[in-house]
Amino acid sequence: MRIATYNVNGIKARLPRLIEWLEETQPDVVCLQELKSSDETLPIAEIEAAGYKGVWHGQKAFNGVAILARGHAPVEVQKGLDGEPEDEHSRYIEADIMGLRVASIYLPNGNPQPGPKFDFKLRWFERLTRRAKDLMALEIPVVLAGDYNVIPTDADIANPRSMMDDALMQPESRAAFRRLSMLGLTDALRACHPTGPLWTYWDYQAGAWQRDAGFRIDHLMLSPEAADRLVNAGVDKDHRGREKASDHAAAWIELD
Repeated sequence: MRIATYNVNGIKARLPRLIEWLEETQPDVVCLQELKSSDETLPIAEIEAAGYKGVWHGQKAFNGVAILARGHAPVEVQKGLDGEPEDEHSRYIEADIMGLRVASIYLPNGNPQPGPKFDFKLRWFERLTRRAKDLMALEIPVVLAGDYNVIPTDADIANPRSMMDDALMQPESRAAFRRLSMLGLTDALRACHPTGPLWTYWDYQAGAWQRDAGFRIDHLMLSPEAADRLVNAGVDKDHRGREKASDHAAAWIELD
């Protein structure tokens, strides 16, 4: 079973690339982020024509997450995270699929920092960690996949000095990611590739793609029951270099 996470950076603008990627790689489960589309304008018919059914949590022009499954219909469990009723951002959706509990996550960017956006990022991370703790207590296979907007270590970026002041690399952001991991979750990409470049994002500016000046912010975190089934993981890097591609590449895992 292949499970992927993909920040598409606008599902309508990237639809040809998304359909192309689905057809070429045929993942069984897909977590999408940054749809930038309301529920009413999502290209659901085109996705279903490609063989996928989904659960969606859209938002006009911003955010938006979804979970797709090939040949199966995901069963929605939850939209959004508890703990901040005034939060109307579409950043979290959770579903049951083929014996797995899967969440698609689009964590706040947090820039500029310090400031209210960074404070919101940290609060959102705390809410995610509380939800993850509840899921871990179920002792079932859980995959928390998405764009976490955190570069966990200096080994996860080509040029650490270039992002020293960015919210993605602040000590507080990294500490929040570690607290999530310490619940017993496995960082699947690093479990399979402990060292070396493993980028999932390349900025459109300053020739970042051409220089391979990327970093890793898209993560698949696994409960012990899912991690026991992990056999492979990787990044579909070549799709980032295609015409009108997202600035992210899809990251994926394979489970027995």
